[in-house]
Amino acid sequence: MALHPTFSLAVRQFLNRKFANRWIGRGTQRPNHLWPATSPDLNPVDFFLWGQLKSLVYATPIQNEEDLRNRIIDVRERIRNTPGIFERVRQSMERRVEACIMAAGGHFQQLL
Repeated sequence: MALHPTFSLAVRQFLNRKFANRWIGRGTQRPNHLWPATSPDLNPVDFFLWGQLKSLVYATPIQNEEDLRNRIIDVRERIRNTPGIFERVRQSMERRVEACIMAAGGHFQQLL
């Protein structure tokens, strides 16, 4: 069974030190920051945006924390300025919701 990266105690301790009360995930100390819904079949952010962001940010090795921050900002702007990108995400979400309804809330990946 694979664990989510933020489930590791060492990772959670680092996140608590570095981003005290400002990160969202399992193990956060704030009760109002429970782990978000983990349904990639319905969440376009999980399904597309984070994967796209990660692949562009880590296309080449990161030099340091400042380089990482700058890349995230640059890639965010590149994604934001890509014509039609969010319309495609919206259309994908709509297809997934319709498939979920057709499957009466059951498994629907095979319908996509």
